Formats: sequence, structure tokens, C-alpha cells
Amino acid sequence: MSVPYRLDQCADRIALGFSRIYQRHFMREMLGYLQLKQARFQQEGRLDALASLRALGTLEGIRDFWQFDGRVTAPLHGFESAQDYYRQASSRYYLGGITTPTLLIQAEDDPFVFRHSLPEASELSPCTTFERHACGGHVGFVEGSLRAPGYYLERRIPQWLMAQAPVA
Repeated sequence: MSVPYRLDQCADRIALGFSRIYQRHFMREMLGYLQLKQARFQQEGRLDALASLRALGTLEGIRDFWQFDGRVTAPLHGFESAQDYYRQASSRYYLGGITTPTLLIQAEDDPFVFRHSLPEASELSPCTTFERHACGGHVGFVEGSLRAPGYYLERRIPQWLMAQAPVA
């Protein structure tokens, strides 16, 4: 649901408009998590892990995903750069190789994903069902009203899974 098919394009999208509020929140959370991780590694005497985090240097000034992934994610996980990480870790490049029945549900108004980031039918494997909805936001898909909301995913996912079950 609400897959960031192209991580590079999603990193660009979340830096625009109202989505920047989410980006600031995510950056604070991820940088805070790294600080907690350093303290935990220190406390547990995990000196190799602590050295890996310290080797990143100061993380001041990181404001967006490109910076975070270039200065943290890529070096910690063996990628050359944020671009290298985004290319290797973006699911869009691998969708044609899916061999297990898979349901993908995406809203065109997802504030973290450009419409042009969504895969074309020709990129999908035959066992993939891709539902593209005009509205739904990012993992929202709420219908109805405030008094009587409906949750599309709560209905659709079990329905799809039941259709996949072998008939006895």
C-alpha cells in the first residue's frame, strides 16, 4: 500500500509543499534515533557498531532525505551514494520479477509519491494486481464521513487474500 516505487523521486516529492512538514518530522525522528542508538551501543559496549556511527561525523545540517541517505544510509549499508542506494533499493525496477501473487494499491494523490513515479502495466509481472485510485492519500483510503468513516483497505486486503486461497 502506498509504495515509494522510486526512492529518488519520493525524496524529491516529500521536499515539496505541505509534505515538507512530514519531512521535518521524519528527519527529527531519524536523527534522534541515531543518537539513541549511539548511546545504546556505548552502554552495551558494542564498540564496532559505535565506531560505525561515529565515523559518519557530525550529522548537523541534515534537512532532507537526500542528505540523510547520502550521509547516513549509504555509508552504513555499503552504497556509494544516496543515488546508488535509491537505484538499488527502489522497487519499481524489480516489479516485473515478482513471482508471488501481489496486490499493490496506490493513490494518485499520495503526498509522498509523484504520479509519474507509479509503474506502468508493462512493468508489472503477470501475478501482480495494481489498483490505482484517484484519492486515498498515503495509506489513507478513508471513505464516508467523519461520523461514519469507511476504511477501504480493511475491506479490500482480506477480500483479495481470500480470492488467492486455494479452493478446497
